[in-house]
Amino acid sequence: MDKAAVIASVAGDLNATEQSVDAAIARATTLVQSMIGARTTLSLSPVTGAESQAKAMEAIAALSAARAAIVACHTELAKDHRRLGWGPYALGVLDKPPEANMEEASVARLRAV
Repeated sequence: MDKAAVIASVAGDLNATEQSVDAAIARATTLVQSMIGARTTLSLSPVTGAESQAKAMEAIAALSAARAAIVACHTELAKDHRRLGWGPYALGVLDKPPEANMEEASVARLRAV
């Protein structure tokens, strides 16, 4: 494997990890919404399920910390790349949807998973 292929492989894994963490955050927030909706639909007291909902929100906080760590990893890898003199590096995937359609694309991607 040549240098470019190895670098591309690491970049692909980094991008996949970032997307996975984002998808996990989105799924976890959907879970909390579902819990609140179920409680409302069943006319249950807000106290019902409060502990389980708090645990789900703790998971979201942990996923947020994981996201911050992987973003920091991305930053450090970019620094390493430059320090090693390997030239320009990609700033992200090139097939990102236009800004106006970002929310639609995000929802569509989550539903496709």
